[in-house]
Amino acid sequence: MSLRVQWLGRVAYADAHAQMKALVELRVRGEGQDTLLLCEHDPVYTLGRARGAAANVLDAGAIPVIPVERGGDVTYHGPGQLVGYPICALPPHRRDLHAWLHGLESVCVATLAPWGIVGGPDARNTGVWVEGRKIAAIGIACRRWVTWHGFALNVSTDLDAFRRIHPCGMDSDLVTRMADHLDKTPRLAEVRDAAGAAFRRWWSAWSALPAGSGDGLSQTG
Repeated sequence: MSLRVQWLGRVAYADAHAQMKALVELRVRGEGQDTLLLCEHDPVYTLGRARGAAANVLDAGAIPVIPVERGGDVTYHGPGQLVGYPICALPPHRRDLHAWLHGLESVCVATLAPWGIVGGPDARNTGVWVEGRKIAAIGIACRRWVTWHGFALNVSTDLDAFRRIHPCGMDSDLVTRMADHLDKTPRLAEVRDAAGAAFRRWWSAWSALPAGSGDGLSQTG
């Protein structure tokens, strides 16, 4: 299926959220185009719909805390983190939000692969993990089978910001980033391009699969 990938650059969360909502409205009406928004945020904490998420904010300081529509708990977005928001109308035969979430995990795994970082899912927690630590957080929302929100992959993120919260309800020491596993940290633009290509490959293959044929996770390569 046709997909547009758009780079927003570094952007305030409120501005990206407004763009997401506008695209969701279009796709719900059967207009516009499936789109992956990629960006880097100014520092912000977002609260998902999980019960008790606000209690996991320990000391936000001057960083804004914004309640949002996605599932999950509190997380941090900021410089050095690649954030991806796919706004896609799920075809009738692929309306499975668990498969969609696992697909986003596989996209993050494929994004890490060119740098030799081996990521994978955790049986008890969402997101992507490397050597027992979380490198990518995932939280999704859906309106009339149009998805929004998405994933956040830590590239060179300042991990001190996670120590002001219990990220996704966990100890902040369980968060990692690409920079911790490489001699040379990739530029965010390189990771952006890898993520855009990985998502495009996965979305094209997964949306074309017949019903009941699995998640198509191997299609990310």
